[in-house]
Amino acid sequence: MAEVCSICEGAGLRIVERDGRRFAEDCVCRVTQRTQMRIRRAGIPRRYEHCTFESYETNFPSSHRSLGAALLRARKFVESYPLETDGTGLLLTGNIGVGKTHLAVGILQSLVIERGAAGLFYDYRDLLKQVQNSYNPQVRQTELEVLRPVFEAEILVLDELGAVKPTDWVWDTVAHILNTRYNDRRTTIITTNYPNHPPLGAGSGDGSMRLREETLGDRIGERMRSRLQEMCVVVEMQGEDFRQKVKRASFA
Repeated sequence: MAEVCSICEGAGLRIVERDGRRFAEDCVCRVTQRTQMRIRRAGIPRRYEHCTFESYETNFPSSHRSLGAALLRARKFVESYPLETDGTGLLLTGNIGVGKTHLAVGILQSLVIERGAAGLFYDYRDLLKQVQNSYNPQVRQTELEVLRPVFEAEILVLDELGAVKPTDWVWDTVAHILNTRYNDRRTTIITTNYPNHPPLGAGSGDGSMRLREETLGDRIGERMRSRLQEMCVVVEMQGEDFRQKVKRASFA
């Protein structure tokens, strides 16, 4: 049985007095319940429910200074939302295991708790699978019904952008999502393991192309990578895989 609030005795409202006038306002218990509901509706996976700014580690022995800088940037982003950010989001780039998802979820949770925002978390791979599944005639949900919450979310965290093998359909779907949110000036927080490098030039003098690692532009299309430069401030995070170095699973 849930405890009854000692302030409002379960009414959800409390009487306050200001400047000689008495009026009712939401009790802290109702505000807390509303915030908890928004957190649940954000769809944050259980594995990441603990992810906050406070639990984000930047001072372990092999940590790179860019991690501390990324945390400061994330905190500043939350403080500036929504007036100063004005629809601009963040693109968190870096190797596997540097804490991009942790930081993105920390931003989302802070925006919900401190700014009263509403948000949505989606793994890029899961989202594309849901869209593909909507083409199955036995599934009642249409593509638009899958994508509408993604289009309309005040804050969207799109995790692991570029993690699906690129095809024309993938590129078209990514373009549809990003362009819609760009045009509506909605805030998008994106993580990716792929470097945000511009396309390679003409190559070396002998006409051969230099070997290089695959980039974000290769995975989502250079046009959409360029669009992200308008939508998001890029935050580069460097370092070793934290999960391998510090948080290796153990039964101990």
